[in-house]
Amino acid sequence: MQGTNEGPATARTRVGGRPSVVNDKLLRAARDMLPNPENSIETIAALLGVSVGTPYNHIPDLKELRTSRVPATQLERSGR
Repeated sequence: MQGTNEGPATARTRVGGRPSVVNDKLLRAARDMLPNPENSIETIAALLGVSVGTPYNHIPDLKELRTSRVPATQLERSGR
């Protein structure tokens, strides 16, 4: 009976899975690109080398950042 109970106990102590590609630097870069209307989520994800779902999963205020976009004409006037 001892061998039967050792398996599940060992499994519960294991930590694993695929390492996350998301870090603070990547999230900061994505957040900086979001307000620019010329950057789509797909473009941002491709530039950062992550899937399209990654920004949606890791940036809780993504929709607010997208709606606070600076119109392209204002960006051109400000010299950005």
